[in-house]
Amino acid sequence: MTTIYTAEAADLAELEGATIAVIGYGNQGRPWALNLRDSGFAVSVCVRADETRERAVDDGFEAAPLETASDADVACILIPDDVIPALPIERKDDQLTIVASGYSLAFERFAPPGDLGMVAPRMLGPEVRSCYQEGVGFITAIGIHHDETGRALARTLAIAKAIGGLDQGGIALTPMQEAVLDLSVEQLLSPALTHVNRAFVAVMLEQGIPLEAILTELYLSGEVERNYRLLREVGFSDQLELHSPASQYGQLARRGSFDGLDIASKMREMVETIRSGRFAEEWDAERDAGYPKLKELKETHAGAGIRALEAGIRRRLGADRER
Repeated sequence: MTTIYTAEAADLAELEGATIAVIGYGNQGRPWALNLRDSGFAVSVCVRADETRERAVDDGFEAAPLETASDADVACILIPDDVIPALPIERKDDQLTIVASGYSLAFERFAPPGDLGMVAPRMLGPEVRSCYQEGVGFITAIGIHHDETGRALARTLAIAKAIGGLDQGGIALTPMQEAVLDLSVEQLLSPALTHVNRAFVAVMLEQGIPLEAILTELYLSGEVERNYRLLREVGFSDQLELHSPASQYGQLARRGSFDGLDIASKMREMVETIRSGRFAEEWDAERDAGYPKLKELKETHAGAGIRALEAGIRRRLGADRER
């Protein structure tokens, strides 16, 4: 059975007297640093001499160069996976290093000595802070990649608790499991949903339905995101009862309509590219080349034309007004 860690499983005293460094002060680094400080820990923010260091200082932190994280008892690495291998830090056998994603450990891009743990929030960075402030916390993936001291799990759980990551439970995953799941959501599920949405838009346009109305149904009204919130809060069965009988019947009676499409085979093929490390090699090459393909893809699929179209529709519908 899968291990689920709760807040009761962690003891903040495991970190008593420990020096804690947060590396990076962006989407994850800032929320982690603020949450750790609010949980009673003195935190040093280790960043490059740029606007992120200025922001850390403005927030009241002692900011230092990246190299100084080498001396911290606990170093929380909160920078993009592709730049972790180039970090100018050295770690010792009695120290704990924590990553917020399994990627660098799973694909052997990062292997410092000492304890190696993973605390991967299932939440965007700013929401890590918001959920902590609201007192509700968030679900986290917890993994131990290497236990040199015998205290790796205890100290990793203490960090997870201190940032709010055990308030709704921590799911035990290996770094490889976390990396495969995370990358698969991005590379399997997201493209599949995009394909389905595009097909839906095309069919609805054929029926003479305005694009504005179609996009409203898909996401602009906010109904879908609220339905997903209800799925989280009360589950599928109770959420279903909030729909009309005709809606319930239509959803359930047509559920098998696309079963003949062999999506799973394509997904298995794609996930093997992830698990084998071939995607990591592809991403390394893209990084080393200066991200040319990423820039081209963003311009094609999320460039100025798309932004202008979306902004125009949102403006006409009033969707950009403050709620």
